[in-house]
Amino acid sequence: MARRSRSKKGSPPHAVAHHKRGIALRFARIRAAGTGAFAAFLAVLGPGLLAGLSDDDPAGITTYSVLGADHGYRLLWIIPASTILLVQFHLMAVRIGAATGKGFVAVIRDHWGRGWGYFSALGLLFANFGTICAEYAGVAAAGSLVGIPAWIGAPLAALLISLVVVLGSFHRIERVLLVISATLALYIVDGILAAPDWSQVWHNSVVPHMPLDQPGWMALAATLGTTLAPWGLAFIQSYAVDKKITVANLRFERIDVMIGSVLTGVIGLAIAVACAATLHRSGIHIRDASDAAVALRPLAGSFATVLFGAGLLGASLLAAAIVPIATAYSIAEGIGAPASLDLDARHFQYFYAAFVGLTVASASVVSLPGLPLIPLIYTSQIVNAVMLPLHVVALQLLARDVDLMGPAGAGLPSQLAGWISVGLIVACIVALASSWIGS
Repeated sequence: MARRSRSKKGSPPHAVAHHKRGIALRFARIRAAGTGAFAAFLAVLGPGLLAGLSDDDPAGITTYSVLGADHGYRLLWIIPASTILLVQFHLMAVRIGAATGKGFVAVIRDHWGRGWGYFSALGLLFANFGTICAEYAGVAAAGSLVGIPAWIGAPLAALLISLVVVLGSFHRIERVLLVISATLALYIVDGILAAPDWSQVWHNSVVPHMPLDQPGWMALAATLGTTLAPWGLAFIQSYAVDKKITVANLRFERIDVMIGSVLTGVIGLAIAVACAATLHRSGIHIRDASDAAVALRPLAGSFATVLFGAGLLGASLLAAAIVPIATAYSIAEGIGAPASLDLDARHFQYFYAAFVGLTVASASVVSLPGLPLIPLIYTSQIVNAVMLPLHVVALQLLARDVDLMGPAGAGLPSQLAGWISVGLIVACIVALASSWIGS
């Protein structure tokens, strides 16, 4: 008993909080007991699924909708290609988290110094705030489809999400988020209801066709950027650490990451296909996801509109929780404070303060009448595009560091594949920059 008490006293604050509120300890025991493969998989399920599906947020849904509405089936191949990169870099981030026991910004702070840690946290904060506003704009847009004004829908969602995150335990929060993520399956039904030309869908999903104009290149880069969002890469690493994923668990966590990433790609493809088969065929152009939901009504029926709107609400609520959590992880890690969903909420925690502050600020911005949200969201996506190469290069450098990673470090084939992927991402960003300069 005395030994256990001394163990608690010698533990860092977040570890004590984990013990007090029971974060995933039951699952850790399941993993350690060597139980069946299915039980072991359920014990690690979560990081890959939530990080992947939260990429299908309102900004992502809008991007996929515009890709299909403006370019038809021609550029569908970028979604499977982005999905492959998503699997690759999510696995890399989880491996780094499992090997080091630290989130992305915490590893940078410890490995390259506090200055780089502050820079990373501030960069993610600046880029993510516009994205969080986009999530609450999605909540407001989904509510407007059934007559709920933004000044009611956004603050109400912010209140409910804050209560769940601050007062709930890690396991309860994860279960709520997984249930919300199930609503994204509605988009797959929407894609089928649109009755697309399946031969065209298959051909253009596997055979690359280059864009014919500047908007096409912008759509290509935007799709890559929305699928491989820097906040998603930071979230999955910190969340895997929070869930106590270890190197020994990686063989099951790979399945979680692959399922989450593949579902992300399938849902994105379904959204683009639904819009290509209906809006593009009718020559209808849209500005955001709610426009797509309204435009689908005369083309695919009111049921398709309801499904699209319900999926938009689910995606918005999921991402409105995930992106502030990801940002709160980064801020707390950047200043060296505990970062966990199982911290003791009865005492002040920088992690919860950052989460609530971001949530209140973004919901307030969305609730302001007549505020031009599009420039704010657009600017945040530019910052995301600039940060993405920096983020994946940092992951590559960390994954190959033997002193940091030990035996879990990336081998030569993995490093080569990673640098090729980094080159493709940089080339896409350069093409996007060239199109902006040309315009």
